[in-house]
Amino acid sequence: IDDDKENYEHYFEYCLELIRPNGVILLDNTLWSGRVADNSVDDVDTNAIRALNRKLKEDTRIDLSLLTVADGLTLARKR
Repeated sequence: IDDDKENYEHYFEYCLELIRPNGVILLDNTLWSGRVADNSVDDVDTNAIRALNRKLKEDTRIDLSLLTVADGLTLARKR
């Protein structure tokens, strides 16, 4: 998934419906050049990515891995 950040959560849910167990969803820009960790950054895209990261962390339907390269790449494997 690499599209408008405000809709990442919707795209993720749609992809999760489409894939089989053990399928993997890749989400790009999940570190957003470090902005997600900088509390002074308060824009729509950054807040959307923060919310998505929190949601993914708590989602029991997936196993999660974050690659801390470039803008961040998250791999979500459907259980």
